[in-house]
Amino acid sequence: MLSKAYDPGSVEDRIYAMWEKSGAFRADATSGKPPFTISMPPPNATGQLHLGHAVMLALQDILIRFHRMLGDEALWVPGTDHAAIATENVVLKLLRAEGVKDPRAELGREGLLSRIAAYVEKSKDTIRGQIRKMGSSCDWSRERYTFEPALNRLVNEVFASMYEDGLIYRGHRIVNWDPKLQTTVSDDEIVWIEEVSPFYTFQYGPFRISTSRPETKFGDKYVVMHPDDKRYAAYKHGQTIELEWINGPIRATVIKDAAVDPTFGTGCMTITPWHDAVDFAIAERHGLEKEQIIGFDGRLLPIAGEFAGMAIDAARPLIVEKLKGKGLLAAVDGHYVHRKATAQRGGGTIEPQIKLQWFIDVHKKAVSWKGESMSLKEIMHEVIHHGDIAIVPDSFSKTYFHWIDNLRDWCISRQIWWGHRVPVWYRGDETFVGSTAPAGKGWEQDPDTLDTWFSSALWTWSTLVDPALAADPKRTLRDMLLQSPDVRKFHPTSVMETGYDILFFWVARMILMTTYVFSKLPEVPHEQKVPFRTVYLHGLVRTREGKKMSKSDPTTMIDPLDMIATYGADALRLAMIVGQSPGNDTKLYEEKIAGYRNFVNKLWNASRFVLMKCEEMKIDPQVMEDGRWKTEEVAMADRAILHAAEKLTEDITMSLQEYRLSDAGERLYAFVWDTFCDWYLELSKGTANPAVLVHVLRRILRLLHPYCPFVTEELWAQLKPADAGVLMRESWPAAKKERMDQAAYDQLQTVIDVITAIRRIRAEQGIEAGKKIDAVIHSKKHATLLEQHRDHIVRMAKVGDLTIDEKPAAHANAASAFLPEVEIHVPLDGLVDPAAMKKELQELQAYVASLEAKLGNAGFTAKAPASVVGEMRTKLAEAREKLGKIGERLSGLR
Repeated sequence: MLSKAYDPGSVEDRIYAMWEKSGAFRADATSGKPPFTISMPPPNATGQLHLGHAVMLALQDILIRFHRMLGDEALWVPGTDHAAIATENVVLKLLRAEGVKDPRAELGREGLLSRIAAYVEKSKDTIRGQIRKMGSSCDWSRERYTFEPALNRLVNEVFASMYEDGLIYRGHRIVNWDPKLQTTVSDDEIVWIEEVSPFYTFQYGPFRISTSRPETKFGDKYVVMHPDDKRYAAYKHGQTIELEWINGPIRATVIKDAAVDPTFGTGCMTITPWHDAVDFAIAERHGLEKEQIIGFDGRLLPIAGEFAGMAIDAARPLIVEKLKGKGLLAAVDGHYVHRKATAQRGGGTIEPQIKLQWFIDVHKKAVSWKGESMSLKEIMHEVIHHGDIAIVPDSFSKTYFHWIDNLRDWCISRQIWWGHRVPVWYRGDETFVGSTAPAGKGWEQDPDTLDTWFSSALWTWSTLVDPALAADPKRTLRDMLLQSPDVRKFHPTSVMETGYDILFFWVARMILMTTYVFSKLPEVPHEQKVPFRTVYLHGLVRTREGKKMSKSDPTTMIDPLDMIATYGADALRLAMIVGQSPGNDTKLYEEKIAGYRNFVNKLWNASRFVLMKCEEMKIDPQVMEDGRWKTEEVAMADRAILHAAEKLTEDITMSLQEYRLSDAGERLYAFVWDTFCDWYLELSKGTANPAVLVHVLRRILRLLHPYCPFVTEELWAQLKPADAGVLMRESWPAAKKERMDQAAYDQLQTVIDVITAIRRIRAEQGIEAGKKIDAVIHSKKHATLLEQHRDHIVRMAKVGDLTIDEKPAAHANAASAFLPEVEIHVPLDGLVDPAAMKKELQELQAYVASLEAKLGNAGFTAKAPASVVGEMRTKLAEAREKLGKIGERLSGLR
């Protein structure tokens, strides 16, 4: 027999260990079942489980458990990310705390890398344990790590292939430089913040130019304007002008370019090609010189003269003062709002710089796709546009296309040590690109590492490559892909479930890299050349007030591990999923999780009731076969619940197949709480049918298992057929039309509606819950049905004297309810006093009128304290609500 209360703390770890030991998580690449694959977005190997991870794990586990039970060969690949910048920063801070002032200089490259690797390996167990706590049924035998040797080999092979195809190049281009972390960062790793700062207008010879960054203007010797701007028609392209500037006289050249916005500022500007992407593009178009003003340490260079060596913020006001002294400061707008680029990691201010870096060319038409030579950018657009990949919700397709349309070449090199090192070696003027170091002496490897997203972009298929094949240097990338059993069976991923906030960080890059790699394999069907078939985007988890949860504000944070310890993993999973529609943010707070803990307890208690009924009738539920009952013994309520269970099965199956996970969760919750527990079990207290009770409860456990795996598995052990195994390996139920009985369901609903109506009258009339009331029901159509269920109505609606009559009649001093084909009247004699209610109504009307008069007096509301006015408005709202309720009660009297 089940314990009186469900204790998740004593169940969850035991159940998970049992699942894992049984091999239930392992997928079989040799089976004939259709594959269903999910690649777990790899959390940082040194990270802690947060709510974003928890939502992701819950959603993916629901899908993987559903498809496993549905009969698919379900593979969920777990893994962790080496998280280059984040991990290196963590370890550098720890080393400095230990007294290592300059870890790079003191430990050297290999010494620092060994310290980081040791820290990562030690930390992996933490995140693994936390993933298990969520009930994640992933295949741990296939766990991968983005920086493991096999994946490093694949990263190098892809780099070499793209280099050979001319898609990876090295060049001096403007990049996002982080002086704080001393590395480049990608466009998608920038956080733009609004900042109020002075906007200066300076006299630049005959022109006026405006800027919020005068510290970049030392090298400005080009003044640019739109070629159609009539204000500057007198100035010709290429014309030179002598003028006074910050450090003395200079010669400026006029440039006409359509990139200038004539409506912004004065319509002309000077350009700083080294420190602005737009200016760099203009300089490239016209072959202009580029000069560095700010060093990679964020300080001004010798070109700044007396300001050389100064930090930007310190130098800016002094530069403005000097220009003012020369009479060149024309105006200052002190309230100018502009967007400043900061690094997502570390928060440092981004300084655009021209730097020799490695890039992926997204514009070069060098990839064969559907018989055409296309660019990576074009392919990324095409696979979504033509439906090779579906995005859920579809509204994010527009966002995706906007991002693709504005995509620039991807800077893939980083100036840090932890990560996949650029597989390029130099010796004098020689360059070698390959997956392993070249033979011979004197070669030096490029010191930079690859952007973390480069290796992560290979995740969906690199994790499926056989590590033994990757370890064989004789194998080509083509060999590894075509000969790996898991690639052949499980690629592409069925659904990529992740947060919408990394649609561009990761999802788009996986499309870019995978389509490139598989485009080189003509024997692979076109539909298998994408990384995934569906992208399911979940939203952010927010507080009750709608705030974004942030580590910088601990009051907004909810620790999922704390919630699991308090309420259990099943309750947390339900709280996160129900109400969470694709692409939309959801609110989560502790009371919501506690509410779903109550649901889990309700299911537990319902199961105890069913088992107790079986025990009373000396029936062992485990020897009961599903669907074995005598037709003549199946009452109307039994037929109705069987019908409802089959309809539920249809609905849940369809919802999960269509990725409507919240809808399915809500439907399951309503069925268990309302239909099964509050109605069917209550009706069963009089005449229980154990075969139907057990059958429906088993059905509930199977349908609910993907959402609440722990409690359903624990209950299944008590209720399963003798020859059944663990629940997670049970087959998904299929709805049976022969068990559907709409007429019986409608009849039960009529009985429920009558009981509900009587209960509602009791509540509306303020009759105490335990007091029995009389009721009169008139119904020509349902009189026989209601008479058959008289005992249920009397017991569940707490009715003393119940009259059921086919002919309607008038009833004085009674509260009434009118349902289709049914009238219900509750005599109120002795229960309520209409005269007292009318008196209360009149008094309340006078009170409302006095409050309205005061609040309608402009003199009163202007002079009275705001707190007094606010309190009075609250009282008025409460009085009006009470007035409406009394009016409803009086109008209900007949």
